[in-house]
Amino acid sequence: MWEDDLETKARRRVAWLIGIVVAAIIVVGGWYWYESRQHTAPPPAPTPAPLPAATSAEPEVAHPIPGEASGGTALPALNDSDPLAHDSLTGLIGKGAVDQFLVPQNIVRHIVVTVDNLPRHRVAVELRPVKPTPGQAVTATQGEITTLSDSNFARYGPLVRVVQATDVNALAVVYERLYPLFQQAYEDLGYPGKYFNDRLVETIDNLLETPEVPGPIQLVQPKVFWQYVDPGLEGRSAGQKLLLRMGPANARVIKGKLREFRAEIVKKK
Repeated sequence: MWEDDLETKARRRVAWLIGIVVAAIIVVGGWYWYESRQHTAPPPAPTPAPLPAATSAEPEVAHPIPGEASGGTALPALNDSDPLAHDSLTGLIGKGAVDQFLVPQNIVRHIVVTVDNLPRHRVAVELRPVKPTPGQAVTATQGEITTLSDSNFARYGPLVRVVQATDVNALAVVYERLYPLFQQAYEDLGYPGKYFNDRLVETIDNLLETPEVPGPIQLVQPKVFWQYVDPGLEGRSAGQKLLLRMGPANARVIKGKLREFRAEIVKKK
């Protein structure tokens, strides 16, 4: 009887152990299946990013140069363009004026740099296409007040007379013929995709905004260079301050020619 009980208990113990093993196998098998699915199932395909909007490589042009071309004439490389630029300006204003005023090296590049700098507060003097005006600034002093003398304006007379005599239509023709050189020099200056004629029009507009100051302009010399006492004048662009130094009469001549030239280079043809 007791032996039967032992046998019965042994069977129960074996059945209990078998149940535990089976349960363990099921649990381990389930865990292994889950892990294998995690490592072998391909990851979901990434959502493709939206394609960027197509952009044009062409610069946005506000003032296209009329007949932008070299007129059918092959142009030299920019670095070899001084003889052509020199001869073109000689035919326009005469050999004497060119020899007197023009810096003969890097003509196109210097014109482009100066046009770009004039609306700013400083101009690279060493890169100007025109030779320095002879003499020093002429001032007049009464007591503690120093002003820009009318005699100073005469220093600019020879250059202003050349400008006044310039045929603006002929100047526009020369500019349009050489325009690819100006455009290349502007891009080389650090403006890829920008349009030089737009910058030229901006510069002209800035110069035309130069005020005509009635009466003597007061000056101060805090260091080496003279400055305008009026902060409204001293804060103006380098080009505007240059026109102020030239005097009202000379500035009116320059502005008149700039208006004529602007009209030529923004024509629609």
